[in-house]
Amino acid sequence: MADLFKLIYEHDIRLDQLRERQLDRDSQEVSGSIEDFLKPDPTYSKFYFSGTVLNKKEFGLNCLSHYDEWIDRFSEALMEYQVFRDEDQVSIKDGIEGSKMGEPLILSKSYKNSWTDQDLKLDYNSNVGHKKSGLANVLEGDDLVLYKEPAHNGYDLHLFSKQNIYRPFFEQFKKMVSDEFRFFSINGKRVRSERKFYFETWTLDRPPHGAEEVFKDTVL
Repeated sequence: MADLFKLIYEHDIRLDQLRERQLDRDSQEVSGSIEDFLKPDPTYSKFYFSGTVLNKKEFGLNCLSHYDEWIDRFSEALMEYQVFRDEDQVSIKDGIEGSKMGEPLILSKSYKNSWTDQDLKLDYNSNVGHKKSGLANVLEGDDLVLYKEPAHNGYDLHLFSKQNIYRPFFEQFKKMVSDEFRFFSINGKRVRSERKFYFETWTLDRPPHGAEEVFKDTVL
């Protein structure tokens, strides 16, 4: 079975877009310091991991015949982080398999901070945009947030990070490239429509602008 894996990334998203904006100017904090004015806006990155079994037209990362190897590579790329589901520390694989849609996994290099998972939980019909402030709080502490997202036949994964951690994913997943495992790196800012997202169903040989296939000799 031929697997197609998509790593969809977006970088340099302004973190303050996750904050609720205060419309009352009288209640806003106003800083007149030149230091504050010159500070760069903090940003974050997000990564969407998706899979398609080409000959079966099955959609979902966990449908891939190479999924077990994929999750090992994913874990290796994030080996510096501890993984928390609710109050329990778990492996990435167990955390993903044991979590429900919309239930966050928190990845931290040191320890779990004072926020609670309740700040980040989504109902099934919701999306991460409804938890903006909670997400911003976690990212500002340099922790990561990982969600399972429903796909047609299984699930995909959605990861949020203050740091751009694209390189370890690229290096790990490139090792999997073969005739039976095709890897596309996709700029999410250029692939917005559902038609472009599922390009493999109609134009696999000519992917849309922003979608680049990774080969064994591809370099960053």
